[in-house]
Amino acid sequence: MNPKYRVATIVHGAVLACVWAAGATGVAAATGAATTTAKTAAPTVTPSGAPTAPAATAGAAAPSAAPAPDALSADTKTLDQEVQGLKKDVIDLNKDLFVLEEELLFPANTQVALYVSMDVGTFFALDSVTVKIDNKEVKNYLYTTREADALLKGGVQQIYLGNLKVGKHEMVAFFTGKGPHTRDYKRGATISFDKGVGAKYLELKITDRVPKHQPEFSIKDWD
Repeated sequence: MNPKYRVATIVHGAVLACVWAAGATGVAAATGAATTTAKTAAPTVTPSGAPTAPAATAGAAAPSAAPAPDALSADTKTLDQEVQGLKKDVIDLNKDLFVLEEELLFPANTQVALYVSMDVGTFFALDSVTVKIDNKEVKNYLYTTREADALLKGGVQQIYLGNLKVGKHEMVAFFTGKGPHTRDYKRGATISFDKGVGAKYLELKITDRVPKHQPEFSIKDWD
């Protein structure tokens, strides 16, 4: 054989060997990558044969826990206490405002207050009271059964609060109701009084006059 052809054949064979070796290496690498991918993606098989779901990733957020019943109960109790405290504050504020309103509308140097009390048994049942001061009607009050019962049990009612200038005044009160034997009954009482500097307090009193089996009506000056 010609030496030139021999050298060319050897060189050509070496090139083919290199190409074949390179191809084999690429195939092996591809096969290994596929095998690794398949191993990664395949689900884990339990001994019973049922595949299990892939594990959650580290970035997945866990669900937040619900508040405990004891904590909710404590919060509700605290809220109720706050509401009760606010109610008490409102009531106290209303009382203060009422007192302030009375002081502004009825100053002590001109104030006159009238109260009603009853100490009766079987001789009179109160229906209404009409009050006049200096021939001017200032109050006409109609009682409910509950209010009349409260007076019979010892209650005292403020029936009128107003202003009077210093000097002499006259008050007349008319009482209407049921007298002995449940007959309609109307009586009056009169008082003349001096209004000085300072508050004036008067009381309409209804009492039993036992010897005469009649009710008695009077106006008392607390001064």
